[in-house]
Amino acid sequence: MSKTINLHHQSWSRRKAIKTIAGASAAVTASATIPDVMGYAQSQSSAPIRIGFQVHRTGIGAAYGRWYDRTSQAAVKRINDSGGINGRPVELVAEDDGTDPKRGAEVLEKFATQKNCDVAFGTLFSHVVIGSAPRAGELKLPYFVVSEGHHVASGILNRYTLQPGITDVKSQVEAMAPFIAENLGKKVAMVFPDFAFGHDHRDYFSAAFEKNGGKINALIAIPPTETSFTKYFPKIPQDTEILYHVMVGPAVLTFVKELGEFFGSRRPEMFGFIDSLEAVDIASPGLEFLDGTYMWEGNPRYVQSNQSSHDKLYRQAVGVDSNGASISDSKDVSTYAHMFGCWETLNIIKAGMEDSGYRGPEDRAKLIEAVEAMSAMPLSDDHPQGSKIFNGKTHQTFGHQYITRVSEGKLVLAHTTSIEDTFYPDEVDYTTQSF
Repeated sequence: MSKTINLHHQSWSRRKAIKTIAGASAAVTASATIPDVMGYAQSQSSAPIRIGFQVHRTGIGAAYGRWYDRTSQAAVKRINDSGGINGRPVELVAEDDGTDPKRGAEVLEKFATQKNCDVAFGTLFSHVVIGSAPRAGELKLPYFVVSEGHHVASGILNRYTLQPGITDVKSQVEAMAPFIAENLGKKVAMVFPDFAFGHDHRDYFSAAFEKNGGKINALIAIPPTETSFTKYFPKIPQDTEILYHVMVGPAVLTFVKELGEFFGSRRPEMFGFIDSLEAVDIASPGLEFLDGTYMWEGNPRYVQSNQSSHDKLYRQAVGVDSNGASISDSKDVSTYAHMFGCWETLNIIKAGMEDSGYRGPEDRAKLIEAVEAMSAMPLSDDHPQGSKIFNGKTHQTFGHQYITRVSEGKLVLAHTTSIEDTFYPDEVDYTTQSF
């Protein structure tokens, strides 16, 4: 189809040129035509790079989506202020997927067939990634996800899907399990959301914790759309030494408050993933019982004593204060532990496009190969969360993990893992798959 259109355009152009020459001299025609041609070429080379932004504006991921949007806009502004990508401006083309797998696939279709996007980017919730990635592969649309599920590195997706800017659950729990077993206890009851992300926690933390001499004495799955949680807590065995919790969605504050009401002053040790408290003020009334408990954070929400200049720049760019809330509204708490992944992934897309000399969709395979060739990603303004190592075979990045402790309504850094703590054996080599 494209060849037919081009030939038709060439034929039309020749007829027009002949008609023009008939009314003017060849010299005049040349002087009039050449600037038009050059202007057309210039407009093509400076056309925006369009990045389809699959964003959770509605549904259970809306709080994340709002901050993913804010972070992505800040990252694109910084990229454009420094000259764009290959001299071209970057344009985000946002579409709401409703945090829904079916709509996610439809959004990717729209990016590829209607919106003329070069790549797709941004997805967080794992069930949306799993529902969307097969369509990305069919459309041959590079799909850069900012999720945490093990779906990419597990090998169940395809070469067009990459997760280079944020670590996955399996690597996170590999690094967390030794700390928990050594410092908090040996008998764990797990409370997790009943979908792919929660199942990753269930499966991979259980294996990692038992490898470190621990025992899982209860697995309590809760629907991610649940709004009341008290009925689940009696399932926690009385001999539980550690309650491991990771919840998501708009009712997380209710979850944590009801947890405190259930246990009172007799709570076991607690280790939570910050997902249970993302976008929630730690100093909220009813959360006092969390004092002394531990959290995993992908990026510490509160400014720590060892804050880097890179975190300072990033924090200012996205408009977040030292407590992790919006500078313009202290009650608007960010999803700081996750949203850095958008900033870093957009910088990786930029680096990949520049390394591959990306010009348009015909260079998508070259872009993926350029990202696959990446390895060390040092701490920098492009990577303010910390240094990383990208595994081009599994399309997954590995990085430092942070354990913080709740103290007087804030989260204080207690332990930073090494990158090596997060490694696990490869389960796939996407580079062997054809495009």
